[in-house]
Amino acid sequence: MALTLFGSPGSGSAAVEMALRAAAAPYSLFRASSWEPDTLPALLRVNPLGQIPTLALEDGSVLTESAAILLCIAQRYPEAGLLPRNEGALFQALRGLTFIAANCYPAVSVTDHPERWTNANTRSAHDHVRQAARHRLHRSWEVFADLFHKHESMDTVKPGVLAFLAVTVSQWSGTRAFLKANRSRFHLLLTRLEQNPVIASVLAAHRDA
Repeated sequence: MALTLFGSPGSGSAAVEMALRAAAAPYSLFRASSWEPDTLPALLRVNPLGQIPTLALEDGSVLTESAAILLCIAQRYPEAGLLPRNEGALFQALRGLTFIAANCYPAVSVTDHPERWTNANTRSAHDHVRQAARHRLHRSWEVFADLFHKHESMDTVKPGVLAFLAVTVSQWSGTRAFLKANRSRFHLLLTRLEQNPVIASVLAAHRDA
C-alpha cells in the first residue's frame, strides 16, 4: 500500500512531491484542497484543519505540516541524501526548513486571506493587512537568501528538502519578482534549481494539471 499525498496544483504539496520523487518512494496523489469544495470532506477526514500537504502513511497514520513531512521523508529514505550528513550542515538545514515554515508560510497565508486577520470589513483594511504581510514576507526572504544561498542542501545537481521547500514557497505573493530585484544571485539559484529534473518534473505536472 503506497503513501497517499493530499494536495493540489500550485500548492505546498509540490515540495513533498519533489521529496517523494527524489527518494523514489511509491505514492499516490489525492487531489484535495480547501478551495476545491468537492474534495474538502475527504481532506477533513485526515486533517481537521483542511490543510495541504497532508501525507497518509501505509499504517493509516497521518503527517501534516510541510517541514515535518519533508523531515520524515528524509529520515525514512536516508539513501536519497535529502538532508546533509555533516552535523553542522544538518543543523542549518533544519534551521532553514523551520525558518520558511515559521516566517514565510504564515505571511503568505495573510496575503492570501487578509480578511482573516482583521476585524475591519473593508477593502482598504484588507489591502493594508495584505501589504504589511507582503513586506514582512519579502524581508524574510531577504534574510533567507543571505543565510542559505550557499548551503549544500541548495545544490542544483542534488538538492535536498530545503531546496524543495524554498523553490515551492518562493513562487507565491510576488516573492520571485522581489528577489530578482533585491537578491539577484539567490533568484538565479532558484531558477537553476527549477531545471533540476526532479524539481522540473513536479513543477511541470502542477502547471499542466
